[in-house]
Amino acid sequence: MSALSAPHGASATREKSAPAPFWNPYVAGFGLGLVLLAAYLIAGRGLGATGAFSSLAAWLANAISPEHAQASAVHARYLEAGTPLTAWLTWLLVGSFIGAAVSGFTAGRFRVSVERGPRVTDGQRLALALVGGIVAGIGAKIARGCTSGQALTGAAILNAGSLVFMLAVFAAGYAVAWFVARKEWL
Repeated sequence: MSALSAPHGASATREKSAPAPFWNPYVAGFGLGLVLLAAYLIAGRGLGATGAFSSLAAWLANAISPEHAQASAVHARYLEAGTPLTAWLTWLLVGSFIGAAVSGFTAGRFRVSVERGPRVTDGQRLALALVGGIVAGIGAKIARGCTSGQALTGAAILNAGSLVFMLAVFAAGYAVAWFVARKEWL
């Protein structure tokens, strides 16, 4: 008899413990502020993830077509910094994924799943997430920074464009959610 089919009282079964409670959002926000301050003090710049993806895209473009990549004003900027492995934003992004995994494991919350509403299939949810991610990535390049870069770094230095960007994100989210997201989740 396997551990999964053993009777309830069998010692071979392993009960799952309850996940650890979430952090207080004020404590987590304060910690994030300290990370942002440390990024300014150590690296001389704020936080943002799109720089890592842009560095990787420039490196790939240079590997496929060096003359095109070096002639592009967008790619040339990232190529001057070296390969993506030398870009600190790449390691920030890698550290974020590792930190999230360690946090999930230690809190007992790590599991592979697709979060979705009752009338949406896993495939539809993943397709919508992919399309949304692509649109958000394009928007991040147009806005000259992702939401973390705009909201955290831009707001920390009271950049008017970043504050307007975040107000627009929330206003658009609330305006569109009723028409789009409501039917997906309810």
